[in-house]
Amino acid sequence: MPPFPEVKFYISGLWLLFKGDAQGLQRLDMTDRGMMRSFWAFVWCLPAMFVYWTGMRFAFLSASTEGTKAGLGFYLRLFMVEAINWILPLTLLGVLCLLLKTERKFTAIVVATNWLSVPISYAYAVLTLLLFLVPFAAGLIALVQLALLIATIFAISRFVRQICGPEPLVVATTMLVLLVPGLIVADLLQSYLGVSPY
Repeated sequence: MPPFPEVKFYISGLWLLFKGDAQGLQRLDMTDRGMMRSFWAFVWCLPAMFVYWTGMRFAFLSASTEGTKAGLGFYLRLFMVEAINWILPLTLLGVLCLLLKTERKFTAIVVATNWLSVPISYAYAVLTLLLFLVPFAAGLIALVQLALLIATIFAISRFVRQICGPEPLVVATTMLVLLVPGLIVADLLQSYLGVSPY
């Protein structure tokens, strides 16, 4: 598992890319080994995910009838949703890269998006904690969450543009594959597995 200094180095590269500096690519390990190591980002995200899942559990219980249980099984189902939601877009991205004949770009996009998940996950965890600590500021926190979502979309578009070049069709298609299936599948799986708070 990559230690914190290494993860911090990768995230600093992402920050450079976010600012439009292609030098950030040099801070990411885009070899095949680097791509496989980037999946450790999922493990790095688990503490933050647990905080977010606890927030979902609270919302689920609040919306359920009295006596509803949400124990370990609830967390395991959320873990399953997150794992599928992590792998599915990358699988679809691999298919897209084959169709567009941009296979050489696949590794770099996977590395960048995997490591991006770490700061994003912890940002959502902080917002979840704030909902518990200052519930009267829920409206403001919701606006911050929306801003974070927009920033995430913008960051991914920056990364894809730096990796694939300024090709609008490739960038737009890649963005759709990375973002839309995950959002749809997450909602469907949460409803199917009975963990949706809505």
